[in-house]
Amino acid sequence: MCSELESLWNTQRRRMEGAPQSHPYVPKDLKLPGYVPVVLSQSTIVGVYGLSSLLVVSVIWIISGRFPKTSKIDRLLMCWWAFTGLTHAILEGYFVFSPEFYKDKTACYLAEVWKEYSKGDSRYAARDAGVIAVEGITAVLEGPASLLALYTIATKRSYSYILQLTISLGQLYGTAVYFITSYLDGDNFAASAYYYYAYYVFANAFWVVIPSLIVIRCWKKICAAFQVQGQQKTKVR
Repeated sequence: MCSELESLWNTQRRRMEGAPQSHPYVPKDLKLPGYVPVVLSQSTIVGVYGLSSLLVVSVIWIISGRFPKTSKIDRLLMCWWAFTGLTHAILEGYFVFSPEFYKDKTACYLAEVWKEYSKGDSRYAARDAGVIAVEGITAVLEGPASLLALYTIATKRSYSYILQLTISLGQLYGTAVYFITSYLDGDNFAASAYYYYAYYVFANAFWVVIPSLIVIRCWKKICAAFQVQGQQKTKVR
């Protein structure tokens, strides 16, 4: 009798170990041992991020108004670099250095963000190598560089446009790799069409549109500066 019970228990255990974990992500057979469901609601997660971003932008906008001869475009750019820099360094930095965020039981806000976002792209929960590489570079390099760009605008450094151009090109390249690798792997990582368009498409669109505009502006500024320099050299001769 005991041997039969033991055999039954071992069979059931093997079934449980082989069965996919209960999670909301796609594909359903994605194995996430120890997965802990999202505790915070979607509205809370998005609301906290939105309010925090609004606070950062508002503070930078007010402070930038005290800098003499700073145009509204430069003030807006300062707000952007503060927002994107902190997002890269804090939010994406947490993802890169927290490989088991999906096991978090403390309702840590940053872990909750990535549990929720993984509904739009399960490669984050699955720790996809391509995603980790892109996010690692973004968090470690582009995050601090974005904050440096904020400083260069405020202090009117000569290399400001070159730095902004470089960071924006890096953001565009990272976003392109992010989308292309998903497409090549089947582009089937969202739990539903809602999460696909809300998280995967819309949330990332900011890092396509805004960096593109910055690249165009910086390119024009750099070209204009070289043109003026060329004219000055011609006059001297």
